[in-house]
Amino acid sequence: MSARNDENRCRVVVLISGSGTNLQSIIDAAADSDAPFEVSAVVSNKPEAFGLTRASKAGIETAVVNHRDYLDREGFDTALIETIDRHDPELVVLAGFMRILTPGFVRHYSGRLLNIHPSLLPKYQGLHTHRRALEAGDREHGATVHFVTEELDGGPPIVQAVVPIESDDTPDTLAKRVQVQEHIIYPMAVQWFAEGRLSMNGDRAELDGHPLPDSGHRIDSQAA
Repeated sequence: MSARNDENRCRVVVLISGSGTNLQSIIDAAADSDAPFEVSAVVSNKPEAFGLTRASKAGIETAVVNHRDYLDREGFDTALIETIDRHDPELVVLAGFMRILTPGFVRHYSGRLLNIHPSLLPKYQGLHTHRRALEAGDREHGATVHFVTEELDGGPPIVQAVVPIESDDTPDTLAKRVQVQEHIIYPMAVQWFAEGRLSMNGDRAELDGHPLPDSGHRIDSQAA
């Protein structure tokens, strides 16, 4: 399917909690005149998140839904949904959004909610992925873009970037090389969705109408 015209670009809302480097990669991709998507809004649960500054500099509307203002996750997620839906998004993208979402939130955006995780899923769901990969003696590591389901970091993988682990790697050096690849594969997945090429069918991601492998589309990067 060809890219949409400027008047009908896929509307994307991005959720952040921090500095927003993956957000920036998506903003930069959307700035291309041929991009089939636009970032309609950026929403953060932290008012001090630098990603809000990135969005404002790009002329993108921002909003804060501070999780500290709510007694429970359900109340927070209800307010978050209301804020997001004001922008009528076709796709919601988690870019360093450090909140565990309720099943109701996930169901509300089922099939149009993406996340990126710094490991080759299903390996190392959760935190401290770079340290865990090194401690396990792995020879490769990377990042995965996946659809979000009710299982934490367990939704269907879409695309993985694979980074070789070097003998002198530390969690910090490995994280930096993985992040470079994140900035490549996340806008790629957003573009596939915006072009109508990417969808979720049951527990599988499909690209161009064909089921993707269990690990998603694999991209091998060269050691930096």
